[in-house]
Amino acid sequence: MKWQQLLMEQFLRISKELEKVLDGLTIDDLNKQPAPDCNSIGWLAWHLIRSHDRNMMELAGEEQLWIKDKWHTKFNRLPDPNETGFRHSFKDVAEFKSPDGSTILEYHHAVIERIANFINNNLSESMLGQQSFSPTLQTTSTVGVRLLRVLAEGFQHLGQAAYVRGMLKGAGWRS
Repeated sequence: MKWQQLLMEQFLRISKELEKVLDGLTIDDLNKQPAPDCNSIGWLAWHLIRSHDRNMMELAGEEQLWIKDKWHTKFNRLPDPNETGFRHSFKDVAEFKSPDGSTILEYHHAVIERIANFINNNLSESMLGQQSFSPTLQTTSTVGVRLLRVLAEGFQHLGQAAYVRGMLKGAGWRS
């Protein structure tokens, strides 16, 4: 297996698991917070996808789909390329209103398609060691470390969303 395939396999694994987490949920389910200071499934899914869109398009040197394809309108949000949920307060999370699961997944699939194009056609092994600055986090790391961070956070938020779904729907939803 080539390293590009390994990276893409991880992004696709997040995608497949996100589809399972969102399957059959209503908008009320997506917006339900298990407690006032907890994230909803809709917010977690949005945050995961926004992070992938922002980070990967910065690495690719391309405009985020959030802006380019006007996904912000489908989420009733502003076209702010930096708004990904990073540093959202509990109030911000509570005020977030998720669209339906199909809209969330359509945005996610569009981002995954763009990620695949970048990884398979433009990301070279030599780029992995190049320095990359994240304007949102105000940090610099190598492209390789940034890719791993994006994947790790994707799995973390996916797990959080799955846990919240279990809290809301009980055991057995994965079977």
